[in-house]
Amino acid sequence: MKLKQAKTSTVAPRFGRIDADIADVEAAIRRSRDFLLSKQHSEGYWCGELEADSMLEADYIFVHTLLESGDPQRLQRACTEMMRYQNEDGSWSLFPGGPGNISLSVKCYFSAKLMGISADDPRLANCREWVLAHGGVVECNTFTKMYLCALGQYDYDAVPAIPPEIVLFPNWFYFNIYEISSWSRSILVPLAIIYAKKPFKKIPQEHSIDELFVGGRSNATLRLRMDRKSIVSWRNFFLIVDRIMHWVEAIHIRPLRALALKKAEKWMLERLEMTDGLGAIYPAMLNAIIALRCLGYSEDDPQVIRARDEFEKLGIEQPATADMPKATFRMQPAVSPVWDTAQAIYALGEAGVPRDDPRMIKAADWMLSKEVRHKGDWSVKVPNTEPGGWYFEYNNEFYPDTDDTAQVLLALNKVDNPRERYQHQVTQRAIAWEFAMQCRNGGWGSFDKDNTKMIFQYIPFADHNAMLDPPTVDITGRILEMLATYGYTREDKRVQKAIKFIFSEQEPDGSWFGRWGVNYIYGTFLVLRGLEAIGVDHLEPQVQQAAEWIRMVQNPDGGWGESCASYDDPDTRGTGQSTPSQTAWALLALLAAGDDRSDSLAKGIRWLLARQREDGSWDESIGSGAARQALYTGTGFPRVFYLAYDMYRNYFPLLAMTSYKRAMDRAA
Repeated sequence: MKLKQAKTSTVAPRFGRIDADIADVEAAIRRSRDFLLSKQHSEGYWCGELEADSMLEADYIFVHTLLESGDPQRLQRACTEMMRYQNEDGSWSLFPGGPGNISLSVKCYFSAKLMGISADDPRLANCREWVLAHGGVVECNTFTKMYLCALGQYDYDAVPAIPPEIVLFPNWFYFNIYEISSWSRSILVPLAIIYAKKPFKKIPQEHSIDELFVGGRSNATLRLRMDRKSIVSWRNFFLIVDRIMHWVEAIHIRPLRALALKKAEKWMLERLEMTDGLGAIYPAMLNAIIALRCLGYSEDDPQVIRARDEFEKLGIEQPATADMPKATFRMQPAVSPVWDTAQAIYALGEAGVPRDDPRMIKAADWMLSKEVRHKGDWSVKVPNTEPGGWYFEYNNEFYPDTDDTAQVLLALNKVDNPRERYQHQVTQRAIAWEFAMQCRNGGWGSFDKDNTKMIFQYIPFADHNAMLDPPTVDITGRILEMLATYGYTREDKRVQKAIKFIFSEQEPDGSWFGRWGVNYIYGTFLVLRGLEAIGVDHLEPQVQQAAEWIRMVQNPDGGWGESCASYDDPDTRGTGQSTPSQTAWALLALLAAGDDRSDSLAKGIRWLLARQREDGSWDESIGSGAARQALYTGTGFPRVFYLAYDMYRNYFPLLAMTSYKRAMDRAA
């Protein structure tokens, strides 16, 4: 696909800079708008692909090996997909261009052997050398070790205990399951069942990974070590508790085990209803399938069949092409129709698609049909609030989230619906729900209120770095923008608390951390949009400092980019290869800060124009053919799991160009 090169204005430059020709901007907006509309499904929604790392294919091979299921040819295609992401040093990374990750590399190595690739294969020999140089299997996280145990490659006694008795703790108890994040909850409850049942499948010796233990498996120290730097610490306390639980497990003193398993099963089955699989996210769905089989559900039981079907729906078959000579199969971590639809409607509305356009109304009606009307896990802490809001996927009734809800509300405001009264009722319920979910410090988390007990991060099985769902500035900024759209102002005390929270979280350099997008560019963009909408003056020092940070981190090519590496090393914030989505975020941040005349703004717009394809889209990948990889600008769990939203590269640039044109029209 050829790129359409933008021409620059030959007239006198505005404000002493070389601006893009407004006619070029308008033409680019039209192309982008038409492209986005062409991707709308017949039912009214949009849904782009979600890409993530090779863990998905590795775990897909694992679960079908454990349960002796799956299509052998599809499993081979999944292996082909997994192997094409191996790094030159033999490892696998959490994001393109990132360093090798020990847990992911061990999973991929093991899955490759399960699919018949020999340990003598140069690709596996290279990986083995890398894994051993980085500490071997014992350095993997708990989830990886649990899966290895099921196929006899690790010892259940050496992994952190995940006793199902945790579901028996009452909701008022400090350590109840509703004090951990919703995604960890949906992952850990079925995993606790798996831990209690300890499934085991013997595999051929040639498939084992004994060679990945430094010094050999028999000589490896598998148990977690105490922290000797600080003997009196929460980590050491929980390690002692963990050893006690293992001792109790060994001598079978488990008077509440049967009751706990029954409650865990009931909890899981309830949340398999009205949803596209448990939690509608990959790891929880995978664990649920194994847990059901561990509990004695047969292969042809309706619960197992449905759980498998929902899991398999996440898969995408990729036929062979000239660039990709081998067919592959890949898995998505989730699907994003509500999120993509809300973002697309909002961008199209801003770009001038009429409010009564039938396509807009159809999309709005589709979103209205997805309103949550049942109380989910969130209601444990917010019991006296009527259900409202939206989730991320097609169906996930137990887990609406504040971010999707805010974006849907922004989108609905762009549509004149013939069902005006009904839409108004729905939006008012959702706004009331959003306010009820506001945390004590003024910010908003995603799925739960005040999910902030930091002690949980010291629990041994919490090494996936995602045990909590604390308030974040990116969500809070989006909610402020939404509230302003619906008439709320700085006079509202709840709004005042939110602004105070945002200002308290600003980094010394002026940026804000981005929890759900990569990273500081994302956080800063959403905060500035929210502050502008709610009426915070552009001249406030916090706003101008943030705008200056955005200008400082612009790349020499005129775009902006930030690598997922900034989560591990904040000193690299704002640095990375320019991408359409992150360039758009930076431009939107500058415009929200009142910058309509800087060279940074002009160069950024020209960067977008120069890289738009003839069909109106943008590319956000590196490499080509079999080496092609989408760049990750979405965040699942910082430092653990990242995402490439296929549609980010299209609706955010459209929004940025439209906002730029509006600013230029005002300045003319």
